[in-house]
Amino acid sequence: MHATDALTEADRLMTVCNACRYCEGLCAVFPAMEMRRTFLSGDLNYLSNLCHGCGACFDDCQFTPPHEFQVNVPKTLARVRAESYQAYAWPRAFSGLFERNGLAVAILAALSAVVFVLGFADASMTRYAMHSGPGAFYRLVPHNAMVALFGAAFLYAIFALTMSLRACWRDIGAPAGSPADGLSLWQAAKDASKLRYLDGGGVGCMNAHERPTDRRRVFHHFTYYGFLLCFAATSVATLYHYLLGREAPFPWYDLPVLLGTAGGVGLLIGPVGLLVAKWRRRTELRDDAQFGMDVAFIAMLFLTSLTGMALLVLRTTPAMGLLLTLHLGLVFCLFITMPYSKFVHGLYRFAALVRYAKESRDF
Repeated sequence: MHATDALTEADRLMTVCNACRYCEGLCAVFPAMEMRRTFLSGDLNYLSNLCHGCGACFDDCQFTPPHEFQVNVPKTLARVRAESYQAYAWPRAFSGLFERNGLAVAILAALSAVVFVLGFADASMTRYAMHSGPGAFYRLVPHNAMVALFGAAFLYAIFALTMSLRACWRDIGAPAGSPADGLSLWQAAKDASKLRYLDGGGVGCMNAHERPTDRRRVFHHFTYYGFLLCFAATSVATLYHYLLGREAPFPWYDLPVLLGTAGGVGLLIGPVGLLVAKWRRRTELRDDAQFGMDVAFIAMLFLTSLTGMALLVLRTTPAMGLLLTLHLGLVFCLFITMPYSKFVHGLYRFAALVRYAKESRDF
């Protein structure tokens, strides 16, 4: 017996698929499924997070609706995947944030922006003045206050995500809690960096129609690498500040700005493409219960990038003060909601890829 209807349905479908095995060449889910004869809840959570939602198995399956077997693997695993986000959340008291994620993130984003604008109201005399050169940002938002706020938010996010990932690995991990080895981690990193299993077995992703395309994978790449470039820009800027004594904002040709600009462009193109793909996704493949959570996270990434790019362009104008506080408010909200947003799917999917790489060698 399973704790939820989604897990029970996933068990039924995996039993049917294990008898058929027609889709075994499409992605990692079906070879992983074939290594099992029965499915514990942890197995089903593992398979659901290993699924990339390409939809190829739905179009290839002969038992999809209106067949009496009613096999819809992408939609069912999407539901199980969403439930796993709540099951692994830390602390558990905050797991309910996943149920109304879109509304919660929207409210927190608005509150964060307002608090940051009002919190630095003491700078109102200079907010609309023109500031330029090193240290211009800190004339409006003191550096020590910025470090304290964002340092605390970042450390909390990292700790909460680490605890969630630990719970995920304990549930889906190898027998006897054996740790991930270097080869498995390396294989998973390669698969994740290429989004290997978002291509429907090589033909592409099924999304708006039955003709496969690679658009979802391309937009995922823009988003993923855009986020990494922005993180790299922040890291380099931190090193500049503490090791070289150089203060932001930096010239347009400096490394933090070049990295941040490239990442910002990626976080504008990628989220817009993903949002369009999500709106166009066929209803038989889409889990509407996750729609708000997906859109909220995509919108947060887009707005964070949009305000950051606007700040870059207008940083020597009177608009800089307002844009800076809005951008910081959105970044702060992104940090504190990260453990309870769609961001976690990347971590759990990576854990599932590590598990698959490990058991593929051991099987």
